[in-house]
Amino acid sequence: MYDDDKSFALEYRLRELDPQLHKRFTDCVFGLQKLLSNYKLIFPEFTDHTEMHSITVIDFSRRLIGDQLEKLNKTELYVMLLGCYFHDVGMGITKKDFDAFSSKIDFGDYMSLHPDADMPRVIRDFHNEFSGLFIRKYAEFFELPSEKHLEAVIQISRGHRKTDLMDETVYPTRFDVPGGDSVCLPYLAALIRLADEIDVTAARNPVLLYDIEAITDEITKTEHKKHKTVHDLLLESDAFTLVYDDSDEDMNENIKLLAKKMQRTLDQCRAAVNGRTPYVITQSSVKLLPLRNA
Repeated sequence: MYDDDKSFALEYRLRELDPQLHKRFTDCVFGLQKLLSNYKLIFPEFTDHTEMHSITVIDFSRRLIGDQLEKLNKTELYVMLLGCYFHDVGMGITKKDFDAFSSKIDFGDYMSLHPDADMPRVIRDFHNEFSGLFIRKYAEFFELPSEKHLEAVIQISRGHRKTDLMDETVYPTRFDVPGGDSVCLPYLAALIRLADEIDVTAARNPVLLYDIEAITDEITKTEHKKHKTVHDLLLESDAFTLVYDDSDEDMNENIKLLAKKMQRTLDQCRAAVNGRTPYVITQSSVKLLPLRNA
């Protein structure tokens, strides 16, 4: 999946534009690596949400940006790179933070519809909101340049799922930060949402680290099996193509559902980006390609 000559293009571009801001980013990531592994304390069987997933999200974002890279200013690169690392940090919060953050989240009718939902279930379903609150609470440790930078990182981290990217009040096209730059929040949030959505291949959960048959949670087991079934994702100029092993008939329907979910996310992101920003997402469809035909 990785192109060694381009995989770190976003980091290199940030370093070229602003070496000091790039150092802030790398210092922050150094501290984040341990935090991202904390999700295993709550979800020991869950699919990978460590820094390796973050790196993949960065790489997919880079490929989605393509030739538009030079349009992004230094602050947009900095904010997006941090968002890629921060977006799942809410998966590993403590019980104390869970209780405190829960009082600030609008769960709607979720609790009445899921009266038996325990802490892991609630975190899993609202982890983007927990991520945003975690970033806010511990912001001083990450040394972001300003409150505006912090707000931008929070909103695009929250925006990797569920939030309304068409909402101008939360995701303005021009979000001004100190120093003269503005950040295109809907574009950055859409990039992370889409990049996160398409990280579905077998490489995400290597068999060396995960024994699928030993997993006890059925939902988690199904997720692992879906990843194992998808051998590759081809990111083409007009489509995402899932190359999958169709020999397991029990998984075929799950792969079709996965493609439909991915298509819904793609449609949402395209509408927000192509309709509201000066940027464009060129991919418009999700395709399935059986491995034997690849």
